[in-house]
Amino acid sequence: MDWTDNHCHLPDDMEIAAQVVLDAEQMGVRRLIDVGTSVKRSLECLKRAERFEGVWATAGVHPHDAKTGIDGLEQLLSHPETVAVGECGLDYHYDNSPRDAQRDVFARQIQLAHQYELPLVIHTRDAWEDTFDLLDSEGVPTKTVFHCFTGGPSEANAGLERGAYLSFSGIVTFPNAPELREAASLTPPDRYMVETDAPYLAPVPQRGKANRPAWVTLVGAGVAAARGVEIEVVAAETWNNASDFYGLT
Repeated sequence: MDWTDNHCHLPDDMEIAAQVVLDAEQMGVRRLIDVGTSVKRSLECLKRAERFEGVWATAGVHPHDAKTGIDGLEQLLSHPETVAVGECGLDYHYDNSPRDAQRDVFARQIQLAHQYELPLVIHTRDAWEDTFDLLDSEGVPTKTVFHCFTGGPSEANAGLERGAYLSFSGIVTFPNAPELREAASLTPPDRYMVETDAPYLAPVPQRGKANRPAWVTLVGAGVAAARGVEIEVVAAETWNNASDFYGLT
């Protein structure tokens, strides 16, 4: 089986990152999307994408960093290894940036996704209503994904109705996430992906450890159980969906 880790954060140390990529490849995880969360970290993602085969980068400003603005982000979006804008969005759980700054920076990145015709990677936490409102007002980019989707059936349907993809993380394996598994079960086969969000959110049975892209196979197993299909089906569907979403070959 071949897998794509749709969303991870590789280590800054190139030697450690090289080992993480190798470990993933040995588990059949052939492609990694290394996700930027600030202008500086997006640039580091691009450097790793240039160095490692099978690694691509996104460029974006996370809502935690919205207070710093997005100056310098746009110049990264024309880089050939940049496959998406984000992660960006709203996080009202931690409120590490003022909410008005979060909304402004999110809206500007939606606009950049339209301008550069790039997919949009969304982070949203405790902010579903405002997230959907901003997407509706700015226009949903043709390719949009809710990364680390944590909603239930209602939020899933709202995202799907707007043409978005849902990306499931290790949370789908947690015992206390029945609504998330219900969301995974109702998502059409051409509208979902899997991710680790490494080094965060290690799936069962590795929960509590530093996550790694190699374990996206465990996420896939959790999604397969939720959908009532064989894991090979999830591997094939998510591989094809990531290919379509990011334009990968």
